[in-house]
Amino acid sequence: MDLLQIRRALQQGRSIYDLSLRVTFYARVSTDMDAQLNSLDNQVQYYTELIQSNPNWIFVPGYIDEGISGGTTKKRDDFNRMIADAKAGRFDFIITKEISRFSRSTLDSIKYTQELLENNVGVLFQNDNINTLDSDSEFRLVVMAGVAQDEIRKLSERLKFGFRQAIKNGHVLGNDKLYGYDKKDCVLTINQEEAEIIRRIFDLYANQKLGTRSISKKLTEMGYTSREGNAFNTLTIRHILENPKYKGWYCGNKTTSIDYRTKKKAFLDESEWIMYPDPTIPAIVPEELWNRANALYKKRREEMMAHSSGESFHNRYPYSTKIICEEHGTTFHRQVLESSKGKKEVWQCKVYRTHGRAACSAPQIRSSELDLILSMIFKELMKDKQIIIDALVTVLQSVPKEVDYGYQRRRIENQIEEINIKKDRLLDLSVAGALRVEEFKQRNDAMNGQIRMLETQLQAIREEEAKCVDGQMNIGEIRRVLDQELSFAGSINTPLAASILEKIVVKKGSTKEEIHLDIYLKLGERYEAVYAPSKTSASIIRLKNTTPRQRIKRI
Repeated sequence: MDLLQIRRALQQGRSIYDLSLRVTFYARVSTDMDAQLNSLDNQVQYYTELIQSNPNWIFVPGYIDEGISGGTTKKRDDFNRMIADAKAGRFDFIITKEISRFSRSTLDSIKYTQELLENNVGVLFQNDNINTLDSDSEFRLVVMAGVAQDEIRKLSERLKFGFRQAIKNGHVLGNDKLYGYDKKDCVLTINQEEAEIIRRIFDLYANQKLGTRSISKKLTEMGYTSREGNAFNTLTIRHILENPKYKGWYCGNKTTSIDYRTKKKAFLDESEWIMYPDPTIPAIVPEELWNRANALYKKRREEMMAHSSGESFHNRYPYSTKIICEEHGTTFHRQVLESSKGKKEVWQCKVYRTHGRAACSAPQIRSSELDLILSMIFKELMKDKQIIIDALVTVLQSVPKEVDYGYQRRRIENQIEEINIKKDRLLDLSVAGALRVEEFKQRNDAMNGQIRMLETQLQAIREEEAKCVDGQMNIGEIRRVLDQELSFAGSINTPLAASILEKIVVKKGSTKEEIHLDIYLKLGERYEAVYAPSKTSASIIRLKNTTPRQRIKRI
């Protein structure tokens, strides 16, 4: 039966129990405690027997979520499966205990019940005596769901009050596994073995001026590990340096709740944190040392931010992400070394930089050595310069647009058209007297608001689409510049060469005396290079084209 037929039958005095319906149920408990699980078993047994005992109903197996909060539906697998099955037409009616079983969010409760009604599926909230198949159910649903939502808000406030009282009474809240401390009954005591490592980290950073990567390598070399037996990575070290508990201070109010229903949080600016010396937290390092370490950390972070100037840190350099360690499958990272002869740019395996030479035997690679090898490759390829230019232009033209504005524009235009169709139907209902004037005005105003919002989005998309058309590539100018740059008059243009480069694999077995590379170009070429580094310039031992097919692939 569809919704209209059911409501007509109910208006004629028939009961929901008299109708021939496919009926299921939804049960949920918010914790996995024994008492709650027993309650869940009782719900399942009760609703199964209730449905099966009615000769007019066809039993459809129920949907059950265990230990899931009612504040949101995101992680409730069976609830979401039930909604999907309803849309697929697998049942007509759902029985559940109360509105809070569906959701404690008013918006969610109304949204899902309306969504179910649109698919000819009703819901009986048994304890609340609300049957959404009744025409007056929506008003009662709003009132009852609002009560359920207020309950979860009050619960959130009670928890916050409890936290404040616990702190006032000297109970340390937060992480029960804070490195350097043992915690029992909300009281912290120093774990002397771990505290020694904490003190060493602060000394290496503040006094010896080592960076977090260098500290990580040094701790690994000394055999220090976390409680889980893992190495101290840079992120862990940064968290240790920034935690004021290590100087005996309380620190709270780092985050604030954006929405008690979704549990979303936002990190607050440091100026809004609540910090003070706390006698219940034993200090592991002196306050002066902690302050010096954090002043240095902030200074280094600000310098890094200023140096990056808002650009992508990982792709600022031509060879970034293009050099691969065959042994570990990780990228090489850039490092600038200084000596009496000046600075030189080198690349080192990420595993080596994090864990030291014992973890990775791959040698470091100089940018100047790669420049020399690529210049030799490209001078050979210049015999086919026009083919390369054609291939590069094809690559540029084949790069997909980041945003398909045409698709987005059509999608919003279709949404506006659908809303206008609904407005026409609404007007027909009003003219036929099936809709009160107040209700017509309310729904019509809401649809007009949706249309205005969509039209604003549509205008913005059209403007961005026009910008893309205006900014299309000048192919003639691109060809001219490529022809000039690929002449390689003088030194190699490293950024251009790297743009043609797909990747360089540093082969296993390479040593600082002899380095083996596999070089892959975006044009389809593949080369094998073997060279011996020296203080002045690399000595090329072998450079061989190993492309299995034609030398230049037409893209």
